[in-house]
Amino acid sequence: MLSTDFTPGSPNWLDLASPDTIASEAFYGTVFGWTFASAGPEAGGYGFFQQGGRTVAALGPLTDDSAHPGWTIYFSTRDADRTTALVDAAGGTVRFAPFDVFSSGRMAGYRDPTGADFAVWQPHDTRGLDTVTEQGTFCWAECYSVDAEAAKAFYRATFGWQEQDVPLGDVTYTVLTPAGGGTDDAHGGIVQLGPEQTAAGTTSHWLPYFEVTNVDAALALAGQLGATVRIPATDVHGVGRLAQLVDPHGAVFAVITSALPGA
Repeated sequence: MLSTDFTPGSPNWLDLASPDTIASEAFYGTVFGWTFASAGPEAGGYGFFQQGGRTVAALGPLTDDSAHPGWTIYFSTRDADRTTALVDAAGGTVRFAPFDVFSSGRMAGYRDPTGADFAVWQPHDTRGLDTVTEQGTFCWAECYSVDAEAAKAFYRATFGWQEQDVPLGDVTYTVLTPAGGGTDDAHGGIVQLGPEQTAAGTTSHWLPYFEVTNVDAALALAGQLGATVRIPATDVHGVGRLAQLVDPHGAVFAVITSALPGA
């Protein structure tokens, strides 16, 4: 599961790019009970979603006319410049080169060879999110890929992730763990997009999951606020009850009520 240990290669930050940050504040604030704290006038509209005064995600405006609404998952690195070189060597694309964010840390953004965007965060003053895996917080990172085998090879070369293939219905789900981690350190997964998904225009992407008390209640509330359901609520044995949504501006995310240990 995700934790705030933030070992290299594990998710340590998450932010949403929105064409209407005020509307997004209201939507996610209602669905998850988050509040919003601006990072200040020098941050260009960027700020932090918080729960009980602890940062659980971040929010900012679209950076240019070609940008699309969406969540970006960041993975921890000790050296963003070295990670950039590894991304390039493994066949990825550098969307934006490493740069310092005040004294908070250093970041860079990439696209994997199958088309999924992600980023890295090299912490300085800000280690990462204040809390994860609790109710209303980020708890899992999932990559849907048009070529899962190519994606696995890329992330293995970039982060040294360990993999475990698990049968899940008609598909193989690859559970991801940071280098040197154990089963309890798993932070996400990779799954192959099916022909019907790609035919419908779905491209490779990373999807954040948020823990909720009741998936069906969260779906109903989000729907009242203008979200649409991408995958309806589904029970997955040993995992929990989960669903995928598209927010009113087009950003995809998932909600889950995780199964209790041993269930």
